[in-house]
Amino acid sequence: MKKIAILLIIIISQTISSQKIEKDYPLSNIIEETSGLEIVDNLFVTHNDSGGEASLYYLSKKGEIKYKRKISSAKNKDWEDITRDDKYIYIADMGNNFNNRKDLKIYKIPIDKDSEEKNETIYFNYPEQDSFKIDRNTIYDAEGLISVGKNLVIFTKNRAKKITELYLVPKKPGTYDAKKIGKLNVNSIVTGADYNENYKILALTSTKKFNNYYLIIINDFSFEQINNSNINTYEIPIGKTQVEAVKIIDNNNFWITSEDEKNSKSARLMKLKL
Repeated sequence: MKKIAILLIIIISQTISSQKIEKDYPLSNIIEETSGLEIVDNLFVTHNDSGGEASLYYLSKKGEIKYKRKISSAKNKDWEDITRDDKYIYIADMGNNFNNRKDLKIYKIPIDKDSEEKNETIYFNYPEQDSFKIDRNTIYDAEGLISVGKNLVIFTKNRAKKITELYLVPKKPGTYDAKKIGKLNVNSIVTGADYNENYKILALTSTKKFNNYYLIIINDFSFEQINNSNINTYEIPIGKTQVEAVKIIDNNNFWITSEDEKNSKSARLMKLKL
């Protein structure tokens, strides 16, 4: 039994130490609250968190701002994530830290920044929510958004149960009751999401007590068997800093961003290898 225990400890240690930060670039203080990450035309795209300017920032692979795109007819009440498909970018204005928002929305904008097509809005609510009283342990907050076919999937930030529940909304502008389609027992609080259909990988960033942050990987992810997902969790080796965005490159390589914290000189763009 002792030999088995020792072997298990070695395996776990190897798993924990196998991930590393391969690249680490400081970001401009203009985007010190970076809270989402996408790739468009070989540039990273990010945005600020709550109260920031309603703009997207296009970055080089070293985190330098190449240009800013102002999103017309939009406000940044609490932008939490960004995703895309072939034609559109979707910006999730769905932060709900106090449980009292009744104006949750997702902005739908053309990928082509020179397009004359008007920006549109997808409004949604959680049909199970029957109280909007202030509650810091709300289960109706969310910071993760992915694109899947004709729909968007929202990942809730459940402080109380340390799970994430998945909600579906159509990409077509309108007002919807979000449809709950499953849950993941991640044992943490989800702060960002990405999905790669080619690799069938779901990636989430998360935290437990806002000290350390984690990368959660689910290989061979299936929307038909969400509750049976095999969840793998890796601690992100960067200490206390706020990670709220992830972008999948392949099975072993991921880009993340972190916000400016007291113990760091700036927000950061980092490449994480498993």
